[in-house]
Amino acid sequence: MKLAFKQRLKHALVERAARGLTRELIPLARQNGAQFVHQGNQYLNFSSNDYLGLATDPTLIAAWQEGLSRYGCGSGASPLVTGFHQTHQTLEAMLCEWLGYERAILFNSGFSANQAVLLSLLQRGDLLLQDRLNHASLMEAGTLSAATMKRFRHNDVAHVSALLSAEHTNVVVTEGVFSMDGDCAPLAELSTCVQHRAVLMVDDAHGIGVLGDRGMGSCAAVGIHPDLLVVTFGKAFGLSGAAVLCDRDTGDYLTQFARHHVYSTAIPPAQAYALSRAIEMIQQDQWRRDKLRQLQALYHTHLAWHTAASLSQTPIQPLIVGSSTQALQLASALREQGIWVSAIRPPTVPEGTARLRVTLTAGHSEAQVRQLAVTLQQVMARIGEY
Repeated sequence: MKLAFKQRLKHALVERAARGLTRELIPLARQNGAQFVHQGNQYLNFSSNDYLGLATDPTLIAAWQEGLSRYGCGSGASPLVTGFHQTHQTLEAMLCEWLGYERAILFNSGFSANQAVLLSLLQRGDLLLQDRLNHASLMEAGTLSAATMKRFRHNDVAHVSALLSAEHTNVVVTEGVFSMDGDCAPLAELSTCVQHRAVLMVDDAHGIGVLGDRGMGSCAAVGIHPDLLVVTFGKAFGLSGAAVLCDRDTGDYLTQFARHHVYSTAIPPAQAYALSRAIEMIQQDQWRRDKLRQLQALYHTHLAWHTAASLSQTPIQPLIVGSSTQALQLASALREQGIWVSAIRPPTVPEGTARLRVTLTAGHSEAQVRQLAVTLQQVMARIGEY
């Protein structure tokens, strides 16, 4: 039995390698904003989700160091034991005031937040409708939940309307900004479609901090207020963790029944302290969002000619090349020129849509974006298949 188990694992690894889909951990030696060092070489980093450049900002680093000095390294327990500190309460209150909700429930990651919501709130007989390009955390949770899950065509509001059931509790889930394509969900139309017919949940991991007035995200940018809003702290906040924003009753329910919250050690109070400072910086530093828009416009100017470039209005700018082999070739060629852009392959994206996922951040300069664009053109011309 043990031998068969090991053979099963080995077979899966060999099969993935044969398809050119093996992933590997890449240890970075040093990181400084838009650049990092790997194996003694320095690279321009165009694969980061640190959209506002806060991850290495001295002000935010100082806030976390101050939090460590005040509160120590860890929370020491789960939230309902002794792991919930005043810094967590302050962070929740700031999120609620900023985004207009009664409750904010903290989680260790966006993955666990999404799983907690769907696994704890959905019951047998419920109908869960998900955009077919939703994140893996949402899809997996939907599959494991007690509800019946159906996938609607990407950003297709008419399809959502056709799938809604008058006989069941409907829950509709979408992302604000889709992580692999950088496009935005039609949130205003979707909100109108599901009004009084379904609970609307939006995962705004890639929109919060970047879009909307004071960085309030995708929903605020179009004037809607979903029933459940998930925001993560590992992108524009420059840190890690997540929160679910909701009304008071839903928040109380999650506090009691969301196992990812109840049975996980709470995020460190020093981290919560730093996150509160990050919220202030996101709201106040409009220049970061302005710079992102300038860099996006510059990138579009250089790449608009190429059919593989999917030019979005967010920091995520995919270059869709099709095969995994082509994506790896391009990524390798860029790396030889000191530019790091990750090749994204199935199963993260659908078959035939392997891509380079270019991400721009406020930490980049215009010169660096020009360097990326020019090098991309040279590499694609040299390889000769683009």
